[in-house]
Amino acid sequence: MTRNPKLSRREFLHSTGAAGLGLTLAGMPTRGLGDGKVRVLSIGVIGTIGGHDRSQVASHPDAEIVGLCDVDAGALARASEDHPDAFTCKDYREAFELHADKFDAVLVATPDHSHAPIALTALAHDKHVYGQKPLVHQLEELSLIQRAIEAKPQLVTQVGNQRMVYPGRRAAVEILRSGALGKAIEAHVWTGAPNPGSYFNFERVISEPTEPPADLDWDLWLGPAAEQPYRELLAPVQWRSWWDFGTGGLGDWGVHVLDVIFFGFDELVSPIAVQTFAPYAADEFHPYPCSSTITYAVDSERFARHHFPIHYRDRSQAPSRASLGLPAGDWPDSNMTIIVHEGGILALTAGGRLEVWRDGVMTDGMAMPGLPEFPGLNHWHAWVDNIVGRDTELRTPFADGVRITEAALLAVKAARFPNQELRWDRASLSFTNHSEATDTIVRREYRSGFAPPEVG
Repeated sequence: MTRNPKLSRREFLHSTGAAGLGLTLAGMPTRGLGDGKVRVLSIGVIGTIGGHDRSQVASHPDAEIVGLCDVDAGALARASEDHPDAFTCKDYREAFELHADKFDAVLVATPDHSHAPIALTALAHDKHVYGQKPLVHQLEELSLIQRAIEAKPQLVTQVGNQRMVYPGRRAAVEILRSGALGKAIEAHVWTGAPNPGSYFNFERVISEPTEPPADLDWDLWLGPAAEQPYRELLAPVQWRSWWDFGTGGLGDWGVHVLDVIFFGFDELVSPIAVQTFAPYAADEFHPYPCSSTITYAVDSERFARHHFPIHYRDRSQAPSRASLGLPAGDWPDSNMTIIVHEGGILALTAGGRLEVWRDGVMTDGMAMPGLPEFPGLNHWHAWVDNIVGRDTELRTPFADGVRITEAALLAVKAARFPNQELRWDRASLSFTNHSEATDTIVRREYRSGFAPPEVG
């Protein structure tokens, strides 16, 4: 196929059938590695997902873990048992300063607040990056990431979005892109915010300051965040509920339930407004429960109106089935994505169960005509495949991760001003109707030595 010089890259991908699928195509530039393996530095080696990320990447025949970095000496020691020849350090900055010539790619599986400083440092050093979700912690960091990937197109990036390997989720994208259900009207998305007793501190308990565990370097754990004492209900897991470190249930699950909407509709570039309803204003903790509406302006025949709202909620706040024209019954999961069209409704669970509803009658979404085959896919191996130049579906590169994360972060951050509509302008990184919101929820003051580098 000859490329039309008047087409943008996104239009070209769409014309080849690959747009919105998060694919890295054969022939696109990757970092050459010769005959050697992809040498990977793992930052955040165990935690709740870091150990799994590391073991999955290490199982690829063309990859090896050559470096381990963690602020917890105990975790570092346990990971070293799996990779005895890997270099170790507790400060990611030291890894890049002293060992940058020893690795080609980086796994980032740290708490949310340090994602952007580490990922951007890696991109600045020309390293491929796998970054756990949410991609970043601050709205301004989305623009930093966007500029970095535009400046470094040869680097392969991926967000931790392992659920996109399920055939039902991949089929949902195909159905959305095909227009088989008619013009899109709105989306309803919700998460149950699972693991409330371990991941989240919904009771907003502030435990007394105490000495951190002997193995934990608390100063390095804080990284870019303001200095404060260690508290038992903060680290190692419940930081997700804290404003300074996590993004609550909406941020934690955004990439797993919002993703197919953005893969299906390239037109959803950046929202124009957000309004989050919450029982109280965020202070130390993210409020719970939350119900947010993120609105996009659209000018496309694929949409029924010139605006497209995404209603995003936690605590399993599902829409009324009757209001959608569906029969009485239970939704099949506590984490779901619903896209309402003029000609039907697409309903998808986080685990890939796909339903298509027309006139109140449900059919198996996998039986929709025209769907391709969906061969097995290893999420982590796809990242390595693309680094070595192998054409494998890549879900989700940072370019798509920016759009998905922007929607989730806006819902999260707007909880600081509950029940108020904030008009968002990504270009100026401002809320055009609310200067206080612009001053307080767009960016953070980074602690000295931990600010992310400018790339591009």
